[in-house]
Amino acid sequence: MTVHLRSRRALATVVAAQFFSSLADNALLIVAIDLLMQRHAPGWMTPALRLFFYLSYVLLAAFAGAVADAAPKGRVLMVTNLIKLGGCGLLLLHVQPLVAYALVGLGAAAYSPAKYGILPELLPQDALVGANGWVEAATVLSILFGVALGSTLVGSGQSLLAIGAIYLLAAACTLAIPHSPARNRAALAHPGVLLRGFGHSLALLWRDPDARISLAVTSLFWAASATLQFLVLRFAAERLGMTLSQGALLQIAVAVGMAMGALGASRWFPLPRALRALPLGVVLGAAVLLMTLVTQPAVAAALLVAIGAFAGLLLVPMNALLQSRGLLRMNPGQSIAVQNFNESLASLAMLGVYGALIYVEAPLLPTLAGFGGFLVLAMGGIFVWSRRLRPARDALAAQNV
Repeated sequence: MTVHLRSRRALATVVAAQFFSSLADNALLIVAIDLLMQRHAPGWMTPALRLFFYLSYVLLAAFAGAVADAAPKGRVLMVTNLIKLGGCGLLLLHVQPLVAYALVGLGAAAYSPAKYGILPELLPQDALVGANGWVEAATVLSILFGVALGSTLVGSGQSLLAIGAIYLLAAACTLAIPHSPARNRAALAHPGVLLRGFGHSLALLWRDPDARISLAVTSLFWAASATLQFLVLRFAAERLGMTLSQGALLQIAVAVGMAMGALGASRWFPLPRALRALPLGVVLGAAVLLMTLVTQPAVAAALLVAIGAFAGLLLVPMNALLQSRGLLRMNPGQSIAVQNFNESLASLAMLGVYGALIYVEAPLLPTLAGFGGFLVLAMGGIFVWSRRLRPARDALAAQNV
């Protein structure tokens, strides 16, 4: 078997495991939102589902990367899917949805460093952007089908059993991932050392010019994505008169666009030209601002497809750039854990602000306009910042760092 064929098969197994795991995650979120609505929970508890989810990432960030480095990553992917299954089981036992979803976040916190960290171990570096494109395409397609599945399962007595079966399927897929040895078996031996090492890795990536830019972009992107998910549901209900199931299906438009953008990113923004994607972040924010003018479902769907496409084109090269810099600086699991920490901390902050706006009953359209305006200003600032950092990047390139 040629190296090329082995790499393709390895990528296919990782993509399949990611698809089914993320499929279950997204279906479970819709079902959990419905459970909160059935219990007449206050409005702020809906974004709090994601807040509890990301809290697990933040609290376990120093250890998640070590878990991914201390054991074969295929095995880590299997165990973390079983942890997510446990969170689904808690919902089946009528445990508070926020607590159950926090356990899902615990599994996801350890899953993500292994998912991305395994790619550089299985594939040549020149294939990383393409591989990231497939992983992100599988992720957004799983969002598409997961949201549709969750919408279909809302109100069904078998919803949680069906989602649990998908987590089992994801775990089964990980058994076919080619074995790669543990990067550092002693990674979990000294927790205090881990905390200090994580702080060092965090500072190291933020000092690296390219990693600094990609960290800023991916952190902003995932925070915006987490908030936009709930904004779309609210927009669908208040602006378009849709039910939860219908509003959740509207999110499919974003997933379709992201899949298109993710697959096109490897062609238009390969690793050496990754930073050329930055202006798309400003365009994305402007597209969100346009949502305030929309009153028809078809127009909303078309605009959400465009928003998703810009997001996919931006995210894939930024992820690949960060992985490339992280692989040079530290173990891959640690670099992904640092990335998750930053992204989750930003998501906690933005979801907290959005939850507070719901609590004070802020109107939808000013909230949406403020959200879009913030994205335009933030991404514009990062673009200007990247141009100022060009001399430092050129100096590092000259040193072959």
